[in-house]
Amino acid sequence: MGKKLAKNWYKSLFFPFSFLLWSFFSSSNLAVSSSDPNLTVECEILVIGGGLAGSAAAYEGLLAGKTVCLTEITDWVGGQISSQGTSALDERTTQRALLFYPRGYLELRRRMENFYGEINPGDCWVSQSCFLPHDAHTVLMEQLEAAAKEGKGTLKWFPSTVIKELETKTVEGGGTGEQITSATAIQHSPAPGAPPLNTEPLSAIIEDAYSYENSSRFDKEIIRFVAKPSSQDKPADWIVIEATETGEIVGLADVPYRLGIDPLSHLEPSSSSLSNDPYCTQGFTYTFAMEATEEPQPHEMPPFYLQHHAYYSYELERLANFDLVFTYRRIWSPERGEEQKFGGITFTIPTPGDISMQNWTWGNDYRPGTAEDNLVYTREQLEATGQLEPGGWLGGLRTETLKKGEEHALGYFYWLVAGTTDSQLGDGVKKPNPNNRFLSGLDSPMGTVHGLSKYPYMREGRRIIGRPYRGYREGFTVSEVDISRVNYRDEYYRNTLSPVTYRQLWTVIDGLEALGSKNVDIDKLKRRTRSTIYPDSVGIGHYAIDFHPCMSESPAEKPGNTEREGERRGQGQAYPFQIPLRAMIPQKIDNLIVAGKSIATSHIAAAAYRVHSFEWSSGAAAGITAAFVFDKGMLPYQLIEEPFFRAKNLQMLKRKLDESGNPTAFPDTSIFNQSWDEWQ
Repeated sequence: MGKKLAKNWYKSLFFPFSFLLWSFFSSSNLAVSSSDPNLTVECEILVIGGGLAGSAAAYEGLLAGKTVCLTEITDWVGGQISSQGTSALDERTTQRALLFYPRGYLELRRRMENFYGEINPGDCWVSQSCFLPHDAHTVLMEQLEAAAKEGKGTLKWFPSTVIKELETKTVEGGGTGEQITSATAIQHSPAPGAPPLNTEPLSAIIEDAYSYENSSRFDKEIIRFVAKPSSQDKPADWIVIEATETGEIVGLADVPYRLGIDPLSHLEPSSSSLSNDPYCTQGFTYTFAMEATEEPQPHEMPPFYLQHHAYYSYELERLANFDLVFTYRRIWSPERGEEQKFGGITFTIPTPGDISMQNWTWGNDYRPGTAEDNLVYTREQLEATGQLEPGGWLGGLRTETLKKGEEHALGYFYWLVAGTTDSQLGDGVKKPNPNNRFLSGLDSPMGTVHGLSKYPYMREGRRIIGRPYRGYREGFTVSEVDISRVNYRDEYYRNTLSPVTYRQLWTVIDGLEALGSKNVDIDKLKRRTRSTIYPDSVGIGHYAIDFHPCMSESPAEKPGNTEREGERRGQGQAYPFQIPLRAMIPQKIDNLIVAGKSIATSHIAAAAYRVHSFEWSSGAAAGITAAFVFDKGMLPYQLIEEPFFRAKNLQMLKRKLDESGNPTAFPDTSIFNQSWDEWQ
């Protein structure tokens, strides 16, 4: 679609807030309950979650000729770039300059460029590629269909589908733990006479979507996913890949996982807590699109605005400029305005018809952090609400917090166009900007009647604990010190950590933990200038440790509320890092591989292991690994069971990844190369 054609491809509608309120409180008329499947579907690889990680897993599975079932709670593939609305690729300078990415991610970038005739149709300044979420779904779906044709695989796509129950059991001759033998799902479509999908926001429909009964909103088809029959005797008949945005299957399968802040330790020396705090996860964001207009637009104050307005802010003086914020993630710009500079940042001023996607920390980020309002339920909360009971699963999220996040985002739009307060910078900074309208409608960039993204952009969810391993008695995890460029000589660490912990920190950084270090003068040890190298690496990533911290008190929008103290201490630059296979293999379930943000990372490391290219790399690794072990008649954990120097199958897998264009290491990675400071 060229720019001329795309300029008027939808009609802009200002979303009526009264309709949103109605949707929050509308009720369902439930029909007779039934969990008996209407349809049984066979797969070799079941991918749960159609975000970037899930799409990448499906892409590689299809190229490997497999029958891949792909489920997604929304009706779009792509997650961050589509249904979550964050269609501005987060990329680091050096990696982008070298285009050192997995082949499928490069193909996606190429297809997006061909679609628009340029790589950055939004002329944004946060990225070199900003585009419309609706188009991202279209382009990525075409890419998956092309992969199925090229690899002679079969794609079975199940949009608007949630997983309700898993059947697990011990399989004779099938490993040390249990296996997922079936997954029961619910696919929803509009009931007769009901509005189309994407009319109401997620909070209004999520509990209905996870209920077996038909309702006034939805007709539902109960689908049972099972392994495709095989004539060969294998330890696992299929592989299941968890690629959801919140670690939903991790919670439902009840495998060991962590949530929120990890305790202060020599591996997490920047932690803001002496003990685990599962309620403080990174903020989530409902994105939306707004269009610059020639004339001022009417703007009605939402009834909930005054509850939230004391939160909103430009955050920093160097960012206190509406045009700068608008163009930060501008996703469509049919005509380029003149260059302007503010706070040392150069951008082109908005012109009528420009469309901006909003994703702002002190704007539409919603950042709860207490047991009363956390979004992703802990195991204890899941148990208390009955979601771990058979048939009790409702997605593992607090519905009330989703609703508050939706209101918070809509309030932020009103603040942008009409607000005159600034919670961080004080009076006189914020001015009204009425020449803008909120974009809504099924043909709008977000593809929703209400105008918000179909699903919130999730920065953090449940993170698995990998299997016990030498040096990781409680289970493997990628830690802060494995990737961070923080200066641990800072007096904070010497004064905050105990002498024993401080010594442990430096022996880990220097790599002496395996050799013993009682008599080593730690003040003479040198800072490691690279991330940890993993012999079982199956993918790569590079991004800063970037925090959107939870707030200290509830509710998050409370006037005068502050970010959780110390949460940003771990923030900063990271070295180019690897994705170890150990981080993708959970405990307990032998035929499950985890991709995306739910791999085994700490709270601080997860702040870097979450952006677009990482998600693709981890998903590609999961898809290729699934196809590899399926063909080999193995289970995923067996790849890392043997000592790495003897693990022939692991080495074969790594070669397969590298040779297929899915790098497992950055150029010149070795224990002898310490020259990574220049990587930006």
